Amino acid sequence: MNIKMIALAVSAAAVLAGCGTVGSDFKAPANVQEQGFRHAPQGAVSEAQLPAQWWTVFGDDTLNRLEHQALRDSPTVKAAAQRLFQAEAQLGLVRSSQLPSVTVSTGVSNSRTSANTSQGIALGHRSIHGNNYSVAAGFSYELDLFGRVRRSVESADAQALAASHDRDGVLLLLSSQIATSYWQLRGLDAEMAILRNALATRKETEDLVNARFNAGLSNELDTSRARIERANAEADLEEVQRQRNTLEHALAVLVGASPSSMQLEPATATELPAPPVIPAGLPANLLAHRPDLAASVQTLRATNANVGVAEGAFYPSISLTGNFGYASESLGDISKSGSRAFSFGPLALSLPIFDGGRNQSNLTIAKAKYEEAVANHEGKLLTALREVEDSLSDVQQRTQQGKVQATSREAATRAYDVARARYERGISTYLDVTDAQRSALAADRAAVQIETQRMLATVSFARALGGGWQAP
Repeated sequence: MNIKMIALAVSAAAVLAGCGTVGSDFKAPANVQEQGFRHAPQGAVSEAQLPAQWWTVFGDDTLNRLEHQALRDSPTVKAAAQRLFQAEAQLGLVRSSQLPSVTVSTGVSNSRTSANTSQGIALGHRSIHGNNYSVAAGFSYELDLFGRVRRSVESADAQALAASHDRDGVLLLLSSQIATSYWQLRGLDAEMAILRNALATRKETEDLVNARFNAGLSNELDTSRARIERANAEADLEEVQRQRNTLEHALAVLVGASPSSMQLEPATATELPAPPVIPAGLPANLLAHRPDLAASVQTLRATNANVGVAEGAFYPSISLTGNFGYASESLGDISKSGSRAFSFGPLALSLPIFDGGRNQSNLTIAKAKYEEAVANHEGKLLTALREVEDSLSDVQQRTQQGKVQATSREAATRAYDVARARYERGISTYLDVTDAQRSALAADRAAVQIETQRMLATVSFARALGGGWQAP
């Protein structure tokens, strides 16, 4: 009869357990209301998405190879994966509290009681001694009557999802760092190509000046100036090579390789390819496109569930324990029906009455953490919008700057050709040639640097949009 009553109580508690859940259900935060980005081209709103491997839009095989190598070998990627594994394991740990805990135990003991204790005297000054064998199974289960455990699982689930999004954010950051370093390196390659051409031109000019000097058509000052310009070009070339070496070492570390093992073949072109055109899309799409914002939403969900966990501490907790097994003095008799031993219960109820305000303080902390998470999410959303606007502005202004610089470059090249022709005919001095050379070289290098910045702005724009990441 007692077993039936206990079973009935357990069944009733199980039914009640699904009747309510402490805390409030999570509601996603409001999205941005802007209809478009301020610096996006007029009428350029598009729903087109970057591919998952967003760097492929640049069409560079070397960049693609470096990105794939980083995804495979980078320690940063490996560390992010391990953090995700930890979060998933923590979720499994919390979920286990929703199920009964079952243990199996066996034991062998030998004991002897004293014949001079009250029990021994009652038995006629006899002691009890012998072996004891036992095999038993026990279980314990907390009835989640008010949903406190369910809220704990919800919090752990949100934290695991946030860790997954954080991992995706690490991959996005790493891939953008690789693309940034790579295009900086290619920009230096173009500068080196320009400097090599300039050095060859200065050597030809130096030979011309020396020939004129030997023929008595020039002076030693001109030969000194020609030698200075050639040496300056050589020094600039060595400086750019130093910067390129540093970038190459940084790229090696980003992809998970030793700096000594990486040596990228220098590009010989004096110009960079045109950057791809990436559609801006809508501001409201950022929540679905950026892993950091998706992780922030899951952090909100976790802190909201933690408020429910804190509220659950004010309600009673109910737990049930039980044991069933066999015990016998003789190992041969342990399986007989008379050796059975079992207990069900107690069905224990624990209700907090006085705790010195601990539960109330925990609830206040949980609510404050949720409000902090809301404020942090709003800040991250504004930061995301700023990053997109900054990148769009950079792309726009660098494009305009490149058009203006092209005019300056063309004029500087023409000025050098005219100055050299006039010098060769003896109409002007070599100082005019020197000034024109410097202006032409500066214009060529400035043009390449602007092209590099256009590529870097495009990389920043792709990262600000969330790359090719898609919310699961």
